[in-house]
Amino acid sequence: MNQQGMLPDVLRQRIIDGDFAPGSRLSESALAEQFDVSRNTLREAFRALAEQGLLEHIPHRGVSVASPSIADVIDIYRARRVIECSALLQSEPEHPAVQRMKVAVESAEAARAEAADDPRAWRRVGSANMAFHVALVDLADSPRLARTYRDLAAELRLVFLKIDDPRSLHEPFVRKNRAVLDAFLARGPQAGATELERYLVQSERVVLGAFARMRLQ
Repeated sequence: MNQQGMLPDVLRQRIIDGDFAPGSRLSESALAEQFDVSRNTLREAFRALAEQGLLEHIPHRGVSVASPSIADVIDIYRARRVIECSALLQSEPEHPAVQRMKVAVESAEAARAEAADDPRAWRRVGSANMAFHVALVDLADSPRLARTYRDLAAELRLVFLKIDDPRSLHEPFVRKNRAVLDAFLARGPQAGATELERYLVQSERVVLGAFARMRLQ
């Protein structure tokens, strides 16, 4: 695929990697020059990412990286509970995606151990955490749900980047991911979905609490 065709995916990855902070303005001229594309091509990429909730276009002010609000967080977690819990509840432990869930949990546990000496490893914990939930949604065998969750997960990344405290966000949920997986494998989909529901409620509270502290600073 040529550079122009890859541009939305390249920009998307840079946004969720934190190269552009939530709320930061994107320079059309600088990015067009950097990627060696026309401004029209760049605007098409901007439109695609705006539809995914990653960019915002404000008249007379240009394009900025989205900066999620408390209302956005609440809606993201509402959608997560519907998608993830339903996917787990209707699945079977023999599904091929379960192996990816196991690998993600083990990767997160390994990165957490490394974080004692290297705080940068918390980012890897976060990536493994997200990989676990992507694999979980893949239990549904629905490309449409997978695409929807991909956009939702990218918005969640912006939420985490805005808080910028990866340890407090990810450390408690390494154990929670393990609990969800173990309940699912040992006691079946209903037990796994119940554990997952508790997980997502607690995760939402942690994120909303972090947002509240940010507003007081």
